[in-house]
Amino acid sequence: LGMSVGIHPCEDIDVLQSASVERLMETAKEEQVWAIGETGLDYYWSTENKLAQQDSLARHIHVSQQLKKPLVVHMRDAKEDTLDFLGKSSSKGASGVFHCFTGDYEMAKAGIDLGFYISFTGIITFKNALDLQEVVKKLPLDALLIETDSPYLAPVPHRGKSNYPGYVKEVALKVAELKGISYEQ
Repeated sequence: LGMSVGIHPCEDIDVLQSASVERLMETAKEEQVWAIGETGLDYYWSTENKLAQQDSLARHIHVSQQLKKPLVVHMRDAKEDTLDFLGKSSSKGASGVFHCFTGDYEMAKAGIDLGFYISFTGIITFKNALDLQEVVKKLPLDALLIETDSPYLAPVPHRGKSNYPGYVKEVALKVAELKGISYEQ
């Protein structure tokens, strides 16, 4: 089994600043660490720690590049800053996944162009997620990943209950339906 190592952008400033490049490198160099993150930018709850989030993301990108391990990117209400940040020359070569994606098609396409996969959760099964379902329809299948983001965001028919990794099948079924392909594909 593999794991990822990182500091989530919703942590407080002290925690965001505690993840030095050296500390991340030491922790992430272990063989069982397959990815760096979840890191990124989240301005939904607060923008007071915006600079700390950006500094933390920069350190995570550096470690990802040095160790040649994919980056797990979280973003919420930070579309422009995330794309600007990942598009900078110092970030070139970073790749990975836009985790628990809820953005629009332009964001997804820009992520793919930067070398990232786009990962969808049970949110795509929600009846009010029509815009996100349209994004799934437009993206190439080979750029999509699926996940549960357990223990939250349980897909229909489990919505409102605890989420489990086994529910990823519901996400796959919805992708197949939206793409007009079989579940096996």
